[in-house]
Amino acid sequence: QVQLVESGGGLVQAGGSLRLSCAASRSTKNINRIGWYRQAPGKQRELVAEIIAGRTTTYADSVKGRFTISIDNAKNTVSLQMNSLEPEDTAVYYCHALLPWTRPSDYWGQGTQVTVSS
Repeated sequence: QVQLVESGGGLVQAGGSLRLSCAASRSTKNINRIGWYRQAPGKQRELVAEIIAGRTTTYADSVKGRFTISIDNAKNTVSLQMNSLEPEDTAVYYCHALLPWTRPSDYWGQGTQVTVSS
């Protein structure tokens, strides 16, 4: 129902910034939830930031004030601006979309590596 392709990951020093982008293969206007998860080695995948119903945003406590999620419906793209990066932010970041009316309902991108050096 939707393909998600992430880009923008890389290696950055602590305190630096990266901007991740997720390009969706369909309109983002009707996607119930779309956002970003991350998974560090040995840890569970966790929600980083999400847009619900195209307007409500939620953030993990660990990234509040540093990360900003945004959506560009004209370009079918959701982005994650990451500032003041910390080594603890190192993880594979995945774009995720929830389309409850489809099977499957959860869609994932391939992931993009973010590495923050001390």
